[in-house]
Amino acid sequence: MMIAKFDPVRSPRMFQNEINRLFEREMDDASCMASQWPLRVDIREDEEMIFLQADVPGVERDDIKVHVENSRLTIAGERRFEDEKLDTFLRVERAYGSFSRSFQLGAAADVEKIQASCKNGVLLIALPKREDARPRSVEVRVQ
Repeated sequence: MMIAKFDPVRSPRMFQNEINRLFEREMDDASCMASQWPLRVDIREDEEMIFLQADVPGVERDDIKVHVENSRLTIAGERRFEDEKLDTFLRVERAYGSFSRSFQLGAAADVEKIQASCKNGVLLIALPKREDARPRSVEVRVQ
């Protein structure tokens, strides 16, 4: 029989650390699964385009997948931990593993003309708006 030492200060601290780790993960909108690390995204639009910018530092271009299906845009990928000598690290705070985020696109997006590029750890996705969805002005003559 093994005797375990109970430390009333350490046990709540361990519990709090586990709760904090749980809430550091983000839920993927499409699958409701916890991502290994949160993918932060900015979305903006102008009259002709919708732009999504995502921070993907340290992720190789080939490890990023952009997929559109049923008007849902999904960005997924993986940041790999390449160093084999984990025991030489004093601290590992950067998140590694898979990530995924999904966004429901409106009817205005022309998904056939989607473009994506990645530069300096920032993924830029450009979605043109369909011609019939762009704002237009009509001149009205008053007589």
